[in-house]
Amino acid sequence: MSNRNNQANKQAARERLRAERERQAKKDRLRRQLTVGGAIVGVLAIAGGIAVAVAGSGDDAADGPLVKPANSSGTNGTTITVGKKDAKDTLELFEDPRCPGCAAFEQTAGATIEKDIKDGKYKASYHLGTFLDNNLQGTGSKNALSALGASLNVSPDAFLKYKYALYSKEFHPDERGADKFADDSYLIKVADTVPALKGNAAFQKAVKSGTYDRWALGVSKAFDSVKDVKSTPTIKLNGTVLGTKTPQGTSAPSSVAAFNSAVDKVLKK
Repeated sequence: MSNRNNQANKQAARERLRAERERQAKKDRLRRQLTVGGAIVGVLAIAGGIAVAVAGSGDDAADGPLVKPANSSGTNGTTITVGKKDAKDTLELFEDPRCPGCAAFEQTAGATIEKDIKDGKYKASYHLGTFLDNNLQGTGSKNALSALGASLNVSPDAFLKYKYALYSKEFHPDERGADKFADDSYLIKVADTVPALKGNAAFQKAVKSGTYDRWALGVSKAFDSVKDVKSTPTIKLNGTVLGTKTPQGTSAPSSVAAFNSAVDKVLKK
């Protein structure tokens, strides 16, 4: 091989390296936009709320029939509370189905929260948004929220287990990759890992037909109306935000020990 060819190969290698660095820098910029205190979060729109569309068309969802899932309550069924009614303390979770920081939190503390709810330590109120469909483009958050409505209609336990499955390492999609939650067949595939939803014809029909699309739109609008929540996940116990304060807000507890410590501190007040 001639020296000229060696120089040409070296130049080509440098160009490939430069291009790869540019691609990585672009990815890093996106990740920094979604990062707070080491946990990736989505930043909410500040003024005027966020216009959302469910399963493709906001107009279709808004004009469609409102079907409230069983086990929901409040105006338009937008209140999702799971746990013993006589539990005096309330844990509030503000999440978006596509949020990677929410997935990280659920993978860390989800099983603990599920046990605490069952033990009556507190009841849990879930506030689910879809703003990442705007930030990242797509309809996955809206579609997943509608499917979560279908699971809530089956039972609160099915809702919890399905939400946990959607946020799992196995099924939660990379926010920079394909919008997998926009695909009904993918949502049903995830649901088949939940005993109460596996092969459940009524659940599958509700997902495919968008039975809870309009309900999901209402849940998302209720989420947008909470002005003191600037990022997801935001976790509150009896109104106190749990986690570590950062310039952008409060980062949710990043370990089971940190979560339990924050909960116990509030409950002792």
